[in-house]
Amino acid sequence: MADTQSKELKVRGKQEVASPAEQTTPGLVFTPAVDIFETEKEITLLADMPGVKADDLTIDLRDNTLTLLADIAPVDNTDEEEILVEYETGRYYRQFTLGELINQQNIDAKLNDGVLRLTLPKVEKATPKKIAVKTG
Repeated sequence: MADTQSKELKVRGKQEVASPAEQTTPGLVFTPAVDIFETEKEITLLADMPGVKADDLTIDLRDNTLTLLADIAPVDNTDEEEILVEYETGRYYRQFTLGELINQQNIDAKLNDGVLRLTLPKVEKATPKKIAVKTG
């Protein structure tokens, strides 16, 4: 599967991002953890993005590059005193290069409980077909 994955979906730089040069606003930038699954018909990508709302998520596809960008707003606790804060806010950012076997027109995205599910269908020619054998 690793060989197939390298042809169809390539991860662009798996790294922790502290403050990329492209950033024009201050704050932390996180790389969301991703799981990728493949069937004969599609590739499914699950990205963990806790705290992200659909309105704060941008999925951009251009020049075969799929970009995930989301902002996590800080929790407003004006009436409470902070004792311990481990949940960091900032921005999620990750890019993937799509191969020619992905049908880019039919990509589907769903966000549920902080998990983004992207369904990347394969083009018809990449889907295996069984050929019936006739007798006679």
